[in-house]
Amino acid sequence: MKYRHEWKYQISAADHLVIRQRVRAVMHSDPHATDGKYAIRSLYFDNQKDKALREKLDGFNRREKFRIRLYNLNTSVIHLEKKSKLNGLGTKYSASLSAEEAQSIVDGDLEWMMDSDRSLVQELYIKMRSQGLAPKTIVDYEREPFIYEPGNVRVTFDYHLRTGLGCTDFLNPDTPMIAAGDVPILMEVKWDEFLPDIIKDCVYTPGRRVGAFSKYAQCRIYD
Repeated sequence: MKYRHEWKYQISAADHLVIRQRVRAVMHSDPHATDGKYAIRSLYFDNQKDKALREKLDGFNRREKFRIRLYNLNTSVIHLEKKSKLNGLGTKYSASLSAEEAQSIVDGDLEWMMDSDRSLVQELYIKMRSQGLAPKTIVDYEREPFIYEPGNVRVTFDYHLRTGLGCTDFLNPDTPMIAAGDVPILMEVKWDEFLPDIIKDCVYTPGRRVGAFSKYAQCRIYD
């Protein structure tokens, strides 16, 4: 289990232009990006008591959340993910899903999951049965990702956050989505053991402090 450090900043459009120019000088774009960015769609899970949401808002030191994610609405590559946090450090577990499997989870057709050879699929099944986890809402946004190999650093800029309200029709490209409020651009900086000084200098912005921001929590305001 490898935990990563993470900083989150809410920045303005002007900040974004300045920082992106500095970042581009020393980092390279994620090779999976097209024209420097990609669209992300995630379907988040929670229970009737909003366990994942409450733990985030209440600042629990140990928490987890499940989601299904795809990029650019490409249903040929879909991931089930579990993100875990412990004392401010994060880790992520991932397993591949077919479009048929993802749709069956959305539809509540779950029995096949226990016989899966993917432990994360089995874990989600158990928690859907024991904790009442269920698909909750869709979260869409665009991401500009940059990579720096020393320290395994990623700097990303996320914007155009949209919510599907209570809709869980995750694989439907025509699912109605609305803007999730007047949300600034979110910059995330993630690294392993060390963050090189050159990256610290690139992302430094006077007057901006590291803070907590949850796209899932922001989108749940509109349920």
